[in-house]
Amino acid sequence: MRRLLTSVVTAALLLVSVSSPAAAQIYTWRDANGNLVLSDRPKEGVALATYGVPKAMTLRATRPASSSRARLYEPLIEEHARLNGVRAELVRAVVQVESAFNPIAVSPKGAMGLMQLMPATARRFNVGNPFDPEENVRAGVAYLRQLLDRYENNEELALAAYNAGPGAVDRHGTAVPPYAETRSYVTKVAGIAGERPPPVHTTQIFRIVEIIDGREVVRYTDRKPGR
Repeated sequence: MRRLLTSVVTAALLLVSVSSPAAAQIYTWRDANGNLVLSDRPKEGVALATYGVPKAMTLRATRPASSSRARLYEPLIEEHARLNGVRAELVRAVVQVESAFNPIAVSPKGAMGLMQLMPATARRFNVGNPFDPEENVRAGVAYLRQLLDRYENNEELALAAYNAGPGAVDRHGTAVPPYAETRSYVTKVAGIAGERPPPVHTTQIFRIVEIIDGREVVRYTDRKPGR
């Protein structure tokens, strides 16, 4: 057991020291959930975003844990993100935080697979095998799309609802519930996904031809004729 723990910690140290000097200081502390956090930056009283370390469920790092598994599911994420009109970056971040791209992950509450579907959600979206990446991502992204529609594309509220349930969001005045786990979840996912690009507003221009004193007069307007 001691040898296994030493190997895991060594792997985590290598993870957080990528692109850092060989003599970089490693800082450690326990987060609110009791997980050991390793970082190349001191905490200094500021809550830093942390990420799961593959194969080490009780370890966290302040840099995303790279995994070759992530590349395996990239086409799947891109496809269902496109079909549902959801940012692929957001889906990818949800999968990272929910399961660290582990298709057979199971949470203590019974959430399953890449996007950690609860049994009721899996049934709602006709998922036969929640550990099948195709079915899991299909249902997870469709559910995320429903939440985005419910909260008018507010990603923060959609993520809070994905974690705590829409009922919790609604009970707290359509706001992120004051749960440490949910607030931490929203911060982590949003931090990985990055900001949503601002919407591109386009103005449609109409060409109108009017007859004035027997002459054609052309004018342009942004108001549709007849309105």
